[in-house]
Amino acid sequence: MGATGIDVPPSGDGLKVLVTGGLGFIGSHLARRLAGHGHDVTLVDNLMPEHGGNLFNVARIDGRVQINISDMRDASAMRHLVKGRDVIFNLAGQSSHIDSIRNPYADADINSRAQITLLESCRRYNPGVKVLYASTRQIYGKPDYLPVDEKHPLRPVDINGINKMAGEMYHTLYHQIYGMDTCSLRLTNTYGPHMRVKDSRQNFLGIWIKRILDGQPIEIFGSGTQVRDFSYVDDVVDAFLACAGSDRAAGEVFNVGSGEAVSLVDVARLLIEINRGGEYRLIPFPPERKVIDIGDYYTDYGKIRDMIGWQPGTALRDGLERTLGFYRTYGKHYWE
Repeated sequence: MGATGIDVPPSGDGLKVLVTGGLGFIGSHLARRLAGHGHDVTLVDNLMPEHGGNLFNVARIDGRVQINISDMRDASAMRHLVKGRDVIFNLAGQSSHIDSIRNPYADADINSRAQITLLESCRRYNPGVKVLYASTRQIYGKPDYLPVDEKHPLRPVDINGINKMAGEMYHTLYHQIYGMDTCSLRLTNTYGPHMRVKDSRQNFLGIWIKRILDGQPIEIFGSGTQVRDFSYVDDVVDAFLACAGSDRAAGEVFNVGSGEAVSLVDVARLLIEINRGGEYRLIPFPPERKVIDIGDYYTDYGKIRDMIGWQPGTALRDGLERTLGFYRTYGKHYWE
């Protein structure tokens, strides 16, 4: 593995890579990048309807990756899947904050217990594997200061944040106790082609894009002055690959963000400008969302920049243009 990403060994034989949640948003982008560099890639996904897995996401690399429809909670399946792997990108999870509150048991099962299943399978059957975990900025809760760095207290405001925090901590603990090579990336508002757009389960930008392309107004909760930063999916893939290729990442947690803080109203205006048409409207927060709103948030990604050499390369305008263009062409595969 190289210092800035996963390299093909001199023998020409690619690494054996497993991507959990591989038919989903980020997982499918990772799969295409890895397959394009000659690695032996297996994607595991349970294709639960609410979670964003979509076979169309890998249509262009069909035949260059292996697909296994399994659930990460299935210990016997994971025992088989982790054997012989050099790297595991662990992206499977439940991302909806509202769903986590409505069904906390399922969220705990997917985002917490399933992580133990994977890690135990690795400990028993492949302790030398490198595991990269997709964590989230949601574990910080409402910020005490901005930008938020990795030293910020962890105070999740919803069930999903608590269970994702547990999942991250399991990865860190298995490094500390068993010496496993694990690393967690705390992602913030990742967007781009292949993301779920028929609702806001994965990212509110998804439903905004669907609405603007359907000729409907973008709906913004509250005043719209809330500030966020957004990470384009290619930059996030670069971060995962950079950490996979660096020995310095072992046992670490890193923030991944854009460094470009923008209000929600300004994001909506930018989408409308790029689309050459559309409108937005401010609506009151639904009560179930108001109680978990964190206000302003943007990330300090200095640690991963300084230790690993990663930094974002896609401006918000460029990323939104690519994303809108993708769904204009392929939206029918994501609307329903």
